[in-house]
Amino acid sequence: MELLFKVKQYKKLRSFFLWTITSKKNPRPRLWIRWFVNPFVYKIGKGSHISIFKARLDLFPWHRFEMGKDGIIEDYAVISNGAGDLILGDNCRIGIRSVVLGPVKIGSGCGLGQNVFIAGFNHGYKDASKNSSEQELDRRPVIIDEDTHIGSNSVVVAGVHIGKRCQIGAGSVVTKDIPDYCIAAGNPARIIKTYDFDKKEWIKVPKQV
Repeated sequence: MELLFKVKQYKKLRSFFLWTITSKKNPRPRLWIRWFVNPFVYKIGKGSHISIFKARLDLFPWHRFEMGKDGIIEDYAVISNGAGDLILGDNCRIGIRSVVLGPVKIGSGCGLGQNVFIAGFNHGYKDASKNSSEQELDRRPVIIDEDTHIGSNSVVVAGVHIGKRCQIGAGSVVTKDIPDYCIAAGNPARIIKTYDFDKKEWIKVPKQV
């Protein structure tokens, strides 16, 4: 605790500490972090599989990464907790070439198709006199509840909450919250069907003008 206090208090010590973990020009964990720290820090459930040599895992020790049991992160996916915690429930699938940047929480039974992009932050741009890369990130967590599936080539923007048992159509751009038991599609995504538990079927939602 005393060491962490000193790191936070002294700018030079903090800069050196960050340099040992990552490079400013290439913001990903250094090899020694990936090999000797991450395997012992992060929780990966029994039966889960990560494509270690093909997926890119940018995991840093200052935020959480948890993956439940029987999940899969497929080839060429990019996973990062650099900006916030990244939590995956049981039986989650992150599809080929999908990108998930925390803060993001994905519930059990969820699946991402190919080339899905989810980010829990935006680059700050309030100060027009500075490059956005020099400004504070606008962090707004993404939450996806259990048993929801996100179609290929979709985008989920920061701050969105998608409910459980939802289906998001391929190529959708989700900019607003989606309630439980909905089918949504389009750019921007809109709800096109909801589930009627009395009729036990999906009911079309009239298009709003």
